[in-house]
Amino acid sequence: MNILLLPSVWLVAGVVLVLAEIIVPGGVIVFLGLACLLVASAVALGIVTTWVNALTLFFVSSLFLVLTLRALFMRFAGGESSRGNINEILDDVGEEAPVIEAIGPGNSKGLIEYHGTRWQALGDGQLIEPGQQVRIVGRDNVVYIVESVQNP
Repeated sequence: MNILLLPSVWLVAGVVLVLAEIIVPGGVIVFLGLACLLVASAVALGIVTTWVNALTLFFVSSLFLVLTLRALFMRFAGGESSRGNINEILDDVGEEAPVIEAIGPGNSKGLIEYHGTRWQALGDGQLIEPGQQVRIVGRDNVVYIVESVQNP
């Protein structure tokens, strides 16, 4: 007798897949398990009598369940999602950093230390000495555009 025509095999596979959804969440494996349970019922009732029909029923029912019911269930039991800032420079604008290597005069690039990393920086044309604080106002590729922070 073919192993694919044993309802107990489909039943065990279905239960294992449904329980596996707890370990591997995502909302897909549970529908494969439900398809296995459907095939187990069809084989037990004698509706499916060949292994080709059993596999066909499994593939068609699992595809149907995944495509139709997953979207419905994810609407009610969807996971957490968040949208981060996709323009990273907006996180940096307005932040202050110390000057490590003189910036300017003119278009001479210097170095600032920002978040523990040294970055090239370009000022407004005036000389900014090491040790002074600057405020980030923009970025051109990997070079920060900065302005001097005037201490009152």
